[in-house]
Amino acid sequence: MKQLNIISAMNIRSNMKKLYLISGLLLLIASTSMAQQKKADTLRLEDKSSMTFAILPDVQNYIKYDYNQGALDIMMGWIVENRNDLNIKAVLCTGDLVDQNECQVPPFPRFGNLPSDEQWEAVSRSFGRLDNKLPYIISPGNHDYGYTRSETPDSNYPTYFKASRNLRNKETLVSTTFNRLGKMTLENSAYEFHDEVWGDILIITTEYAPRKEVLDWAHELCISDRFKNHLVFFMTHSYLLAGDNAEYVQAEKYKMIENQENGGQFIWDNLIKITPNIRFVLCGHIASPSKDMRTGNGFRVSKNDAGKEVTQMMFNMQGIDGAMSGNGGDGWLRLLEFKPDGKTVKVHTYSPLFGFSDLTKQFAREKSPCNDFSFTIKK
Repeated sequence: MKQLNIISAMNIRSNMKKLYLISGLLLLIASTSMAQQKKADTLRLEDKSSMTFAILPDVQNYIKYDYNQGALDIMMGWIVENRNDLNIKAVLCTGDLVDQNECQVPPFPRFGNLPSDEQWEAVSRSFGRLDNKLPYIISPGNHDYGYTRSETPDSNYPTYFKASRNLRNKETLVSTTFNRLGKMTLENSAYEFHDEVWGDILIITTEYAPRKEVLDWAHELCISDRFKNHLVFFMTHSYLLAGDNAEYVQAEKYKMIENQENGGQFIWDNLIKITPNIRFVLCGHIASPSKDMRTGNGFRVSKNDAGKEVTQMMFNMQGIDGAMSGNGGDGWLRLLEFKPDGKTVKVHTYSPLFGFSDLTKQFAREKSPCNDFSFTIKK
């Protein structure tokens, strides 16, 4: 009888432990549920099996004013929060991270209210929210060089943005080449990704107004035995103007690139046209103060020498609030949804800034034809 009592007591203790464990798990689930923020708006993919790439247009106008920087932080936070639900593979940024690379006493109001070192620290801090969570690939812009805009090839970009700062970049980085100062940096770099449906993908980004030797490096990389069967995306800061069937940017005259061929036509002729597996081109740069959403968009489809269609896209919303010294661009970013049919890409243009509140969420999806559309990549 005594032995039965001992066994009964052990069973009671065992059951109590199970009860405590179950209760603890329920409390943990309940507390986690209560801790989750109620979101005013949620962007959903058209197909849950899609993969996506997020595009950040030029961010200089968020950074040059200290009171605009919170909008960029909301955009970064939204990307991190949604990286799993939207299956985001990487973040692609079209450059102009700061308004001046090396200006300690900026004029007001065109050049903001912060010296350059504070601008670089701020943009580095914002991208730091992505570190070790997502790869981000940046095409440095004309404002990221020289004193204010590309007087010299000097840039603080390599100081603040190294592969070593982000584990996810180190995992995907496959190649770099020299910048204008003869240094090996991420200004010209390539990254590899894989998707079960879309296969192997190579993304190449370049310095502002890439030199012929950089285009040659990119071409040789694309046609090499390792990457010749990859689908290639090419990124550079300045390439395409705004509009449907947009024209190419003409050669620009900044001192750093005097007497150099550097326009969009030059890039097309010397790289895109002759490289059969480059099928998508992304740029920024072109902007004007306007409340017309078309001014921040450029789109063009051309056939390369292999007879394949190349989709070319410009996306830059930094003046879309009607003023280049406004709020930085209304929080607009772009999501490219690569659908599981292996050929269709849906373009979503979304503002986490508007989607942040019940009062403004009705403005968070931009549905104009230049911002909400699909295109195909036929292999």
